[in-house]
Amino acid sequence: MSLSPSSSSSMALIHGSISGSSAVRLSFSSSVPPSKVSVVVPMVKGWRNSCRRRVLRAMVQEAVQGSASVYAREMERLSAKESLLLALKDAGGFEALVTGKTTNMQRIDVNERITSLERLNPSPRPTTSPCFEGRWSFEWFGSGSPGLLAARVLFERFPSTLANLSRMEILIKDAKAKATANIKLLNSIESKIILSSKLTIEGPLRLKEEYIEGMLESPTVIEEAVPEQLKGALGQATTTLQQLPALVKDTLANGLRIPLSGSFERFFMISYLDEEILIVRDTSGTPEVLTRLETPSSNVVETIEYDS
Repeated sequence: MSLSPSSSSSMALIHGSISGSSAVRLSFSSSVPPSKVSVVVPMVKGWRNSCRRRVLRAMVQEAVQGSASVYAREMERLSAKESLLLALKDAGGFEALVTGKTTNMQRIDVNERITSLERLNPSPRPTTSPCFEGRWSFEWFGSGSPGLLAARVLFERFPSTLANLSRMEILIKDAKAKATANIKLLNSIESKIILSSKLTIEGPLRLKEEYIEGMLESPTVIEEAVPEQLKGALGQATTTLQQLPALVKDTLANGLRIPLSGSFERFFMISYLDEEILIVRDTSGTPEVLTRLETPSSNVVETIEYDS
């Protein structure tokens, strides 16, 4: 077909805009809108309608394919997260970890699933994400983690019938962190060790933690759980405490505080963060996995971003 010079030189810019939901309904629903598409089409007599149809068809296919990629990646992330939680449960949970009952096979299995989930991190800037704040429970420590070493020392010195580390958690809010270890002695005396620290943002993934204070809370006695052979000794200890000077009693009642400012700090990076799981690694690369204990505030909206 031959074209006249006037026809071949005339060009028009056709703008097409299709909403994300209408395009995606061809395959599945998605909230990710495609960007506005501009296509240059030669204005040749008889070709206008067929070219327009081809342009719109190309726009629809691009929107569906882009949304399908995001959807597939999100499904992969949710599957990897569920796989990690199951692996932690199969490994015996927190108690098996701190008592040294976790096997090498279980440890490598958990680490493999940690790596798989980190690759799908939906938070490109987790240090400034509102999801970072909240109350978290420690589920996994690496072999070189300070928390695991402290727990191992406790269980090596005392049998589980005498001392038991029931759980560890951390509260993060307003660039401050408060880590709490819950200890039970003789199944009848409960106490807490609390470490307070300051968090400084060093980058989109990296933070510095400076310890400020350590505190040993005053023990709480569960009287109905005290063994019969120890009730007499407990009564004597209570009488002795009542006879101490008021200043000493107040100190014991408010907990023993130990200043730590300037004594210890560490750097760590957040390798994964969503509304339920937090994974951090220290300078040696040792991972720690935490799960959220409380639901984020209703005004916190998680933004999921993936690098293409």
